Amino acid sequence: MRIHFIAIGGSAMHNLAIALHKKGFVVSGSDDLIFEPSASRLSRYGILPKTMGWHEESITTDLDAVILGMHALIDNPELLRAQELGIKVYSYPEYIYEQTKDKLRVVIGGSHGKTTITSMILHVLNYYKKDFDYLVGAQLEGFDTMVKVTDSAPLIIIEGDEYLASPIDRRPKFHLYKANIAVISGVAWDHVNVFPTFENYLHQFELFIDTIEPGGKLFYCETDKELHTLVRNSRKQIVKTGYQIPAHHVNNGITYLLPENLPLKIFGDHNLMNLSAAKLVCQEIGISEIDFNQAITSFKGASKRLELLNAENNTNVYKDFAHSPSKLRATIEAVKSQFEERKLVACIELHTFSSLNKNFLLQYEDTMIRADNPIVYIDIKTFQQKKIKPFTEIDVQTAFNSDKLTFFDNASTLEQYLRELNFNQTNLLLMSSGNFGGIDLVKLARELNT
Repeated sequence: MRIHFIAIGGSAMHNLAIALHKKGFVVSGSDDLIFEPSASRLSRYGILPKTMGWHEESITTDLDAVILGMHALIDNPELLRAQELGIKVYSYPEYIYEQTKDKLRVVIGGSHGKTTITSMILHVLNYYKKDFDYLVGAQLEGFDTMVKVTDSAPLIIIEGDEYLASPIDRRPKFHLYKANIAVISGVAWDHVNVFPTFENYLHQFELFIDTIEPGGKLFYCETDKELHTLVRNSRKQIVKTGYQIPAHHVNNGITYLLPENLPLKIFGDHNLMNLSAAKLVCQEIGISEIDFNQAITSFKGASKRLELLNAENNTNVYKDFAHSPSKLRATIEAVKSQFEERKLVACIELHTFSSLNKNFLLQYEDTMIRADNPIVYIDIKTFQQKKIKPFTEIDVQTAFNSDKLTFFDNASTLEQYLRELNFNQTNLLLMSSGNFGGIDLVKLARELNT
């Protein structure tokens, strides 16, 4: 098979390109800009484009398929050439389905927790050396790539993103996988540039349930009221099973899973809820509850999810991948509940299109109420790049409903402020899907005044 990737440098795209190369396909690709680590990883496998840019001469009739990434535009010259020649153009979720339609497909959907649930399942399957394919949105310990597609594996575990499939296919990605076993971890409005109302966003999950194969199964978080109503009202003839937080207790900053009293390396209600979902999936594919519990004790968490940067004296510094209101609230609650005797400085960087929408900003009301020192950071350059009028501190305090909240739009000023705080008996939680204006977070974590 000869496959060409348009916009090969994307996170999912370059991983799929590597996976197909490992499968023995002849892979080529193009992009106008490729960042690290994509560039080095593509280079290692000999499939990094020799020159940047779009080259319509790369599209020839001997190609079996073209895979189109979201980064490309609809007038991309390579795309237009492929359409002119009648070459089949796939989005990457479409192509994943094409490669796995004879396998058992497990699809993990939801506004939050997708990566963690998927990672937990992969960890347990890997622990017992099972043969499986996967697609996950983070680099995981013990896994070389974020995508694996083979001929031999009988099943694939897919993190099902609800964002659009490609510039010419405006369906959410998770609609295209046609799950045999599905999970919905919860629903909280996101991607407002594509789904302008919560009702429109919620409808995508209703449609997802409809794509589950006949005789399939759905596991869902039954404490999410909107989701519970959605599932209850669905007429899809599948088995629907709700899940909740498992029995556990916390002692001296460690969470223990009951009744075996097994110590976990993760914590927080949202992670425990994710664990329940992963356990149900694993039981469905042949791993007993006892075996699951044994394997999950060594799970350290998904990449960038509540990652411990430093622990010194009575101070822990965590970095978390977060921007949505529901995730922000859950992460703060997790750290505060795990260390009730410590104060919490919580800092969120907002930089996505959704979070910088003034109407959507109101969704953050009371999300940082459990933080002793709440901080919001938005790089002034982000406003300029997105051509958005900058927020004032009053705008942010009003939206978050917190007059004790501190607002920064300059990374150096934020770093100086954190360095001047006394972190004795105090944890620091840094949350972003960006990079905090280039602050060296590991260095900062080690040099705080504890």
